[in-house]
Amino acid sequence: MIVVADTSPLNYLILIGQIDVLQKIYGEVLIPPAVLTEMISPRAPEIVRAWIGNLPLWIEIRTPNHWQIPSNPKLGLGELEAIALIQTGGPGSVLLIDERAGRQEAARLRIKVTGTLGILQEAARLGLLNLKSAIEDLRVTNFNATDSFLREFIKRADAAP
Repeated sequence: MIVVADTSPLNYLILIGQIDVLQKIYGEVLIPPAVLTEMISPRAPEIVRAWIGNLPLWIEIRTPNHWQIPSNPKLGLGELEAIALIQTGGPGSVLLIDERAGRQEAARLRIKVTGTLGILQEAARLGLLNLKSAIEDLRVTNFNATDSFLREFIKRADAAP
């Protein structure tokens, strides 16, 4: 099993100060070179560039075999490389991705996915963070979800066994 992260979940977890939950949940996380490039881009928030500049040992940059990269014009290079890389992982591997088109492509390929909210929910279930506080922190970023959706997400998470 491997865990591969696209840019978006990493960015949001860094922005809300919860990036370390990835290591606690998954151990090692792989990122493809295109994700690294997106994270060091001048358009990336300074805190993200600083974090990637001091990469923790539990993050590994791995280049996918380019013959495995799907052809999908709706996806950026980061999503394409992440999907290609996860395909080398075997059963139980998980792709961390938020973008709808990327999640749809992963579903088409029968790849298990979770995103920022799923990561936060799992971290809360494991007692690593307070979900409501983490969602409040997420709300002040540019995370693309309505307040009503996030309220409903918290309610459902609280009701889950």
